[in-house]
Amino acid sequence: MSIIEKAVDSLRGQNRSSDEGEAEGYLSSEQASDTVQKAAMAQSVDRQEQFVQQGEETLSAASGNHREQVEIPFDKLQELGYLTPAVPRSGVAEEYRRIKRPLLMNIAGRSAAPIENANLIMVTSALQGDGKTFSSINLALSIAMEKDKTVLFVDADTAKADAGRVLGVPPGSPGLIDVLENKGVELADVILPTNVEKLRIIPAGNINAHSNELLASNAMRRLMLELSERYPDRVVVFDSPPLLLTTEAGVLANLMGQIVFVVGAQGTPQHAVTKAMEHIGQDKAVGMLLNKARQHRGLFNYGYGYGYRYAYRQYGEGSRDRDPVAGE
Repeated sequence: MSIIEKAVDSLRGQNRSSDEGEAEGYLSSEQASDTVQKAAMAQSVDRQEQFVQQGEETLSAASGNHREQVEIPFDKLQELGYLTPAVPRSGVAEEYRRIKRPLLMNIAGRSAAPIENANLIMVTSALQGDGKTFSSINLALSIAMEKDKTVLFVDADTAKADAGRVLGVPPGSPGLIDVLENKGVELADVILPTNVEKLRIIPAGNINAHSNELLASNAMRRLMLELSERYPDRVVVFDSPPLLLTTEAGVLANLMGQIVFVVGAQGTPQHAVTKAMEHIGQDKAVGMLLNKARQHRGLFNYGYGYGYRYAYRQYGEGSRDRDPVAGE
């Protein structure tokens, strides 16, 4: 059994064993009184308004910034099960706290081996429908809620550009593709501020039939170099195409420092995971995120459950599994 198979099997086992306990936990929240629910919701709205207001104040104070601000529709995102600042202690928020810790530790230089460009994080999957866009947006929002982290979110799944639509990017906004096509559009021209203080977005841009090919171009390599050198203190999260749908996704993966590989617990075949991993270089730190379709009801409701496990394959040291340490 390969390291990837072990990682996925371990994740699935962890999620099966925790199902009963999780169900009990959510049952108690469903039985909460109306008074407690109303108080919690009022408090969560205050948090979200404060979180958004901080971003707006910071942006209005910045001189010379005439780019249109993206208003992330948090009410809609919350309905869809996404992490939002309105409910900072929700189930999905807690899960992403655990998911982001190993990534941030690697950026801080606390990994088992040095990771080049550790602040460049790609979220991908083997196939469409595994939940990578849902996961990449939640990861970016979770990191942006850190006190000392700034996030640049890049919608690199140019064939679909779903992330931009979810986040409220206006249609027709120039973005990644426009920069790569060298039409006189600079990187700084397409970095959009948002109503979140520490989150910026690069949209997919005006896509065409050759958009995916640009992800494997020399222009993309230069752009990645610029991102790593120009923004070394910023966490850059990429929502990328699935590895088995485009060869360019594999090229993009090898320009990254870290990779979060999303596996659909009820839909991704084991052979697809193994095949997709062949497109990722042996020197990459790969985190396997098991995205398990679930339905919880109650005050803190969301649509997915998670497991997370790292499968390290770094710098000729051989393959080894690593469970995230408690508290990471």
